[in-house]
Amino acid sequence: MLVGATAIFALVMALLALAFRSKRLQGEPAASERVWIVGLGLAFPAAVLLSLLTYGLWAGERLLPWDAADVARVHAQAERWSWTFSYDDAPGRTTTDILHIPANRPVDVAITTADVIHSFWVPRLAGKLDAIPGHVNVLRLEADVPGTYAGLSAEYSGPGYDRHSFTVIAHTPDSWRAFLEVDE
Repeated sequence: MLVGATAIFALVMALLALAFRSKRLQGEPAASERVWIVGLGLAFPAAVLLSLLTYGLWAGERLLPWDAADVARVHAQAERWSWTFSYDDAPGRTTTDILHIPANRPVDVAITTADVIHSFWVPRLAGKLDAIPGHVNVLRLEADVPGTYAGLSAEYSGPGYDRHSFTVIAHTPDSWRAFLEVDE
């Protein structure tokens, strides 16, 4: 998208520069103005913006939490500098400030809060989504490889908010099954 925006900006600046030069001194016919305005001033930006829109819709569609058989579901609740996670695959199981997910499998995280607005954000796995009191937002995460990922709350929620972070551990299939089977 940055490349498309840069191309449009460069074209508009070139057209602006051409508008300031004197056409009569160079003997160019007035008909070429229509080509510049319609062809390059309207058609080119419209084509670039349409292709960027198509790409944005395609990429955004992949991030939506559609129903599927292999989706893991997790509930995340923020409360004054801590996150509590519960797992549909392991009823009654909760973790604090550590979110466990399977790798190479989509995970829908239902996000809410018990007090004020917080932001749930795992920069390497997905975008940021707000946790709002009395409302549940769903965010789709998917870790391509097992590992540990940093998550944080990027919303100012009072003194100490900068320490409001959590860890995401993406498990291999075997370690995910082991995590679900452990009794705490």
